Order: sequence, then structure tokens, then C-alpha cells
Amino acid sequence: MTPHHLAARFAGADAVRDEIAARAADTADHAAPTRRAVDAHHPRRLDLLVDRVVDETPSTRTFRLRRPDGADLPPFLAGQYVGVFADGTNRPYAISSSPADLRHYDLTVRRVPGGRISNHLLDTLAAGRTLTTTGPQGTFHHNPLFHGEDVVFLAGGSGVVPATSMIREIADRGLDRRFHLVYGSRSLDDILFRAELDALAADHSHIRVHHVLQHPDPRWSGPTGLLTAELVTELAGPLDGRMVYVCGPQALYPYALGQLTERLGHPRRRIRLEANGAPADPTAQRHWPDGTDPAREVTVATRGTVFRTRRGRPLLDALEDAGIRPESACRSGECGLCRIRVLKGEVHHAEEARLRLSDPDSGYAHACVAYPLTDVELDV
Repeated sequence: MTPHHLAARFAGADAVRDEIAARAADTADHAAPTRRAVDAHHPRRLDLLVDRVVDETPSTRTFRLRRPDGADLPPFLAGQYVGVFADGTNRPYAISSSPADLRHYDLTVRRVPGGRISNHLLDTLAAGRTLTTTGPQGTFHHNPLFHGEDVVFLAGGSGVVPATSMIREIADRGLDRRFHLVYGSRSLDDILFRAELDALAADHSHIRVHHVLQHPDPRWSGPTGLLTAELVTELAGPLDGRMVYVCGPQALYPYALGQLTERLGHPRRRIRLEANGAPADPTAQRHWPDGTDPAREVTVATRGTVFRTRRGRPLLDALEDAGIRPESACRSGECGLCRIRVLKGEVHHAEEARLRLSDPDSGYAHACVAYPLTDVELDV
């Protein structure tokens, strides 16, 4: 049966054929407006003006960023981040403002001892300066279909930043979502957004906030210590399958997982961990190869550039210092933007790497959490 006779058997076939013919004759540049529409929502880069700098604590500031022309910024989901470019590299910082107000993004940055970019931003960035960022990215956000409308958030230190964006959105948009924040800080002076969070909890019965201090002083009469299973149950009540978000310093993650899964029997699939950088010490992970000295140097070669680096240093950091800057965002092994191909040699991936199933067979590595064990040749 010919295509013409076959098409005649289906209702509307003639209209479809006419549309196909019309499109075949269409020579207009549809790619350009499509590209503009995509870039408006998912830009690769944003050049933003620092409109205001707010001192939050002695070690933390919030930078309010706007477009120079005052136009709205691309939409984002509460909990997402932007990559900030500075000093020849980039770092992800969660947006602390509410997605209900796109006139600005607020980035809240805490000083990290020895931190290259956090210290650079806190010491040099002032109102009136410009900052280049990526568009909003990340998967650490609420999904009502899978996460439900009754969630618990365990935060440590600056890990409260994405939680604050989520809480602000609930209040701004009047969402019917029950949100219980258990927020651990070192001391009273380290608590971020304390007055605002407490006020929002007082004004909205479905938002609850508990502060926990590890090193209290005489001014404090609230909960103290670590976020133990017993304390989480006391403050947030039985978890009963609720989704639990965890965000904070790297040491919080294995500890929180142990308390939640082993002590409370909470299902691992009901726990979401925010990606938070490459491991401070990759050799501390159980699968680091025995007898492999992280201080020993190996040779990295790529497209005419050859340099030496330590085994225990992420390839992405080493490449950037050599003037080679692959696209990157999360720097935590999750987003996959920094994927590079290993043509020769052997690399080791940290546990944080979220490799595609085909990556090992194809020789691809996530450079931000990949460590060269031998001399390597890369396609970057």
C-alpha cells in the first residue's frame, strides 16, 4: 500500500501532510527566537550588579544581585544555586532569597578558613561592583509529587541558606506546605537569619523552626549539642516517612545519615543530601586505593599542555591552575558539566561522583571529583 493510500485511512491525514509540506518550504530562522527563549530562562552566564551588601554575622554577608538594567532575573526553584566566577575559578552558592521576587538574587556567603572564593568575595566585593554567575542550577529543591507537603530540613551552619529560600517562598506565596527546620549552629552569634526565621515561624503555623547550639553560652536556654536521632525526634516529631533534607558542612552528611537510617530506621530514599563540594580528604573514603600516596605527583597532558599535580588534588582544580577551564557548576560530582575524557592513564572517583552508566566504559570522568592515580592524557 502506498503512503498516499495509507494516509487516506487516517482522519486528518491530509491536514498533517499539508503542514509537513508547508514546513518543508519554510526557510525562516526559527533557531534564533528559540535560542533567545531558552537563554531567558536558562542562561549560561549572567553579569550582575551588586546592589547591596548585608552583614549577617561576623563571618557571613549577603550580596544582593540585580541586572544592571533592572529587568527581572531568570526564575529558579527554592534551594537552587548559581555558580560564581572569581579569581580564575568558580564556586556554587545557594540563593537565599525567595523565588517569588525575581528583581534580585541574594547570595549568602560564609567565610571558610583557607577558602579561596568565599574569602575573596567577602574581602573584595562591594556595592556597585559586578559579578558574573551562571544561571540557576541544581536538584536540591522541593518536588511536591515525590516529596509530599510535610518535610523536615536538617541544616548546619550556612546549610540553612537553601532552607531560608524555601521558607521565604512558603510565606510569600502562601503555600500549604508544612516545613520543619532543625538548624544547628556553633554558637549564638553564628545563627543566620535568626530574627527573620523566628518571626516567620511565629506568623505561620505550618512553619516551625528550632535552633540548636553546639557551644552555648549563658544567654542560651534552648536545645544544645549535635543533631542526634533523639533530638530530631524530640523537635520534629516522628518522621513517619516524611522527606528529610540535609544541608551543611561535609561532616554533617555521614553523621546525619547514621542518625536517620541506623538509629531511626528512616528510609534512605526519603533523605535528600545537598551536594557540597569535593571531599576534604579523598583518602579517608573507603575505596581510595591502598598504598596510593596522595602527595605523589603525576603528569597531566591535554592538547599541548603538560603539567604536574598531586594525586590527591581534583583534576578540575589542577586544570584551572594550568589555565584550562572546563565548564563546571556544582563542583561536587553531580551536575556533570565538567565531564572530560581520559584517553590514557587511571583516575579515581570520589564517592560523590554521579557517573552516567556509560561513563566508565567510555572513559569519561567528572573532573571536579576525579583524582589522577597515574600519568594521564585528557581530552578537555
